[in-house]
Amino acid sequence: MSLAEQSCVSPRRGGAVIGADEISALGAQVPGWEIVDHGGMPHLQRAFAFDDFSSAISFAARIAAEADEQDHHPRLTVEWGSVLIEWWTHATGGLHRNDFIMAARSERIYAT
Repeated sequence: MSLAEQSCVSPRRGGAVIGADEISALGAQVPGWEIVDHGGMPHLQRAFAFDDFSSAISFAARIAAEADEQDHHPRLTVEWGSVLIEWWTHATGGLHRNDFIMAARSERIYAT
């Protein structure tokens, strides 16, 4: 089953973050996403391009609806022609499989 077809699970507060091998394997399934460090916490992020502001807002709203459905919420930065999405898991203090699932779901939304 592809990542986009999987559902998020509730991570345990303070639970283990995924290791480098799993991050590498999951990252290969969401090309174009990069891992960036924000104050010692890794985030999975990607910028999506649009032709105008209203298209960017519409995409951000679709991401928000998917995030509510999965109970896993990103940081969204919306600008004219661009939406930056950042996924990370507060409860574990790093990356979790959920972040990669939601990155794949974000790609699926962008493609439609």
